[in-house]
Amino acid sequence: MRLVLLGAPGSGKGTQAQRLQARSGVPQVSTGDLLREAVAAGTELGRAAKAVMDAGQLVDDRTMLGIIRERLARPDARRGFILDGFPRTIVQADGLARLLDEIGQPVDAVVLFEVEPVVLERRLAGRRTCRRCGRVFHVESNPPRAGEPCADGRPHDLFQRPDDDEETVRKRLSVYRERTQPLIDYYSAKGLLRRIDADGSLDDVDARLDAAIGS
Repeated sequence: MRLVLLGAPGSGKGTQAQRLQARSGVPQVSTGDLLREAVAAGTELGRAAKAVMDAGQLVDDRTMLGIIRERLARPDARRGFILDGFPRTIVQADGLARLLDEIGQPVDAVVLFEVEPVVLERRLAGRRTCRRCGRVFHVESNPPRAGEPCADGRPHDLFQRPDDDEETVRKRLSVYRERTQPLIDYYSAKGLLRRIDADGSLDDVDARLDAAIGS
């Protein structure tokens, strides 16, 4: 099983990638996590990425593809991968396709998580993060349980990330739509795109995802 997950911020693709990983044993490959891991490990590619980020620039596609290549070479990725957060552009999609052809692991399917904009805005604007443990909650659907302490035994210290306020959320979603439509068209033309309704309970979306990928 070799998947690419596409979806707007707040569409739940990261959560579903983790749940699918738990069910299937196929690893979630998050480019954000990979970058942090490579930088922390001080690998050659990690040092290159750190230099770029320290200069306030975006990590270039060549470096990102190199980091992805290293991750997919690990034993746990022999049975496949769930790629979350990459590609974001047509150039990246072409580079990824060449990389996967070279290592003999072409993508089986690309799943687009579809959620109405008003639902996405509500999901993102309601997110809260604990300053100490980093756990993410939601004021409506997933608040901290009564009496549940943080990792240090104290109550969770929740805050709203600056990029989750309502105005910023609308801008993020607008940028996402502009940048992602070409990818949707790209993968549709290749016959790889699968669309799922990502609104509903986690279990409902699980079932739709499994049906879309034929698992």
